[in-house]
Amino acid sequence: MEGVYISSDSAVEEGAKIYAPAHISGGSHICRGAVIMPFCTLIGSYVGENTVVFSSTLNGAHVGENCTVGPYAYLRGGANIGNNCRIGDFVEVKSSSIGDGTKAAHLAYIGDAEVGKNVNIGCGAVFCNYDGKKKHKTTVGDNAFIGANCNLIAPLDIGKGSFIAAGTTVSRNVGDESFCIGRAEEHIKPGGARGRYGDF
Repeated sequence: MEGVYISSDSAVEEGAKIYAPAHISGGSHICRGAVIMPFCTLIGSYVGENTVVFSSTLNGAHVGENCTVGPYAYLRGGANIGNNCRIGDFVEVKSSSIGDGTKAAHLAYIGDAEVGKNVNIGCGAVFCNYDGKKKHKTTVGDNAFIGANCNLIAPLDIGKGSFIAAGTTVSRNVGDESFCIGRAEEHIKPGGARGRYGDF
């Protein structure tokens, strides 16, 4: 097929669909029913049955069944995505396992983590895995909720069923079914912006 490159050491099962342009190499394996949409690069990666990949790069990743990936996701070496997961736009996953049913819909970085089943990872969430010298691990239990714009500073354990409120930076372990919130208090001064940016 013009515009589609598949290396001789890669495998595409009957019933999979690949749309140009696409580059598949490094012993990649695409299962039946999977759909690789245009502008995808797969290197040494596995895509499970009925998973759809939109305009993304998978390099050393394993994606389970019935998932959606992308657009513009980057699954790096050691990214192991379970079944029925959503890895959305501009989400990067590296050296991490993602449990079945977990969703990271957009704009998140997940590095050196073990994430359980049915976890919500909000927009802008960052797994802060590197302290400048070493990489550290974060563990998130099943059914946890990670709100938007949260920073999880490893090493860290987030318990099952816990809730991390949006805008929170977490640097201590959070127990099962615990609620964690950490925000600076805002100060609103009525009229305080008047004249700063011109007349309105």
